[in-house]
Amino acid sequence: MNFHDYFAGAARPVEACIVGTGGFGRSFLAQAARVPLMNVRIAVDIDSATAAAALESVGADKVVECHSAEDASRAWAEGASIAAGDLAHVIHLPFDVLVEATGHPEAGARHTELAIEAGKHVALVSKEVDSVVGPGLAALAARKGRVVTPVDGDQPSLLIGLVTWAEVLGFEIICAGKSSEYDFVLDPAAGTLTSNGVTIDTAGFGDLLELGEQDVAEFVTARAKAAAELPQRAVPDLCELAVVSHFVDLVPDRPDLHCPIARISEVPTFLSTWDDGGLLQGERRMDVFHCLRLPGEISFAGGVFVVIRCRDAASWELLAGKGHILSRNGATAMVYLPRHLLGLEAATSVLEAGLKGLSSGARHPRPRFDLIAIADADLEAGTLLTATGHHHAIENVSSALVPAGPLEAERPAPFYLVANRRLVHPVKAGSAIRLGDIAAEDSCLLDLRRRQDAFFFGADLQKARENAV
Repeated sequence: MNFHDYFAGAARPVEACIVGTGGFGRSFLAQAARVPLMNVRIAVDIDSATAAAALESVGADKVVECHSAEDASRAWAEGASIAAGDLAHVIHLPFDVLVEATGHPEAGARHTELAIEAGKHVALVSKEVDSVVGPGLAALAARKGRVVTPVDGDQPSLLIGLVTWAEVLGFEIICAGKSSEYDFVLDPAAGTLTSNGVTIDTAGFGDLLELGEQDVAEFVTARAKAAAELPQRAVPDLCELAVVSHFVDLVPDRPDLHCPIARISEVPTFLSTWDDGGLLQGERRMDVFHCLRLPGEISFAGGVFVVIRCRDAASWELLAGKGHILSRNGATAMVYLPRHLLGLEAATSVLEAGLKGLSSGARHPRPRFDLIAIADADLEAGTLLTATGHHHAIENVSSALVPAGPLEAERPAPFYLVANRRLVHPVKAGSAIRLGDIAAEDSCLLDLRRRQDAFFFGADLQKARENAV
């Protein structure tokens, strides 16, 4: 596809506003000045000084901190860059696309709803919001002739693109997914394995470097045990696949995924079906792998992949000779994009929304899977389920993917609806945290989820309520 032709005919550049100037947001601002078809003069963060610092750090001229709508209107008229601590102070300005990148479930939900009500498109970077209410927000936007879109530069949008590309070309998808954020780097000489800055001793792991003819399930289990001191399930990985499921018809093979530690060349062998010697019970699955490599070897860089069926042996023999990766028995192959460039790449989705009124995801997303919260230890009533750190993880709480359905008091609650809420009931280790277990009646996210449930599950919801009487 020629991107110049695809975006040709624009009468003016797309005007965008970024909310959340952390890692993703700042990288978006840094690249924005180099995108001819896009202007980003407005930044919003927890306070105007933080937003102003982000704008200034990427070379913005004449940055004005605005504390009211009147301040923002004057600064816009003067051609200044605008820094604000409240989206309400700038939402009336004539921009086209809000880029929501706070990563905060409640704030992100409020920002997105406010933007839709103001007639803006939304590029929804905050997967925490998207996993809970993304399809409902898209439906709200559609009623106003606007879109809520996932964003290129993050894995969900890139994976949706790769999956739909494969489907258009008629490939049979066995599995699709992404690598985890952090590689597992094995140093055989030192007998160590390192991931995300944590190094453990694994003197015997060198014996697990090459698969050979060993049984895949046993081999994967052996690697997982050898690396047991390193985290092998990350909530953001499952969250991103929950978002992907809104847009393409893929399912997890198990609720917590397989998440094998795999060398790049092993992925189509591991993530193929039992019949082909792999881990999967069926086709059209989604999963994550931890990229195992030696120091100096190439990384998968948090990229995305599809494992497809090899139907024509002669064609795939030719492609294997050109370096394409086939499974051990030649039945499947992996096609992949070894990158995700965060905000540096997000402009394509912003332009698609602003110039074409299209989502990088799908016209009509629907909820297929929920990311739910599982207690890993006994949790007492009164516990505040604080989401912390870059991954917005909750201490003693893990996650799983289950079929989506309307929320009720006894149903498991979405992970990011649980986040930062207080338990009103104790929860035993191994149990899902239910909606009725948390205090959340003041939640904008919960309100939007109930509206989403009514839109997509209205008949089922009414039947469940009648049966409960």
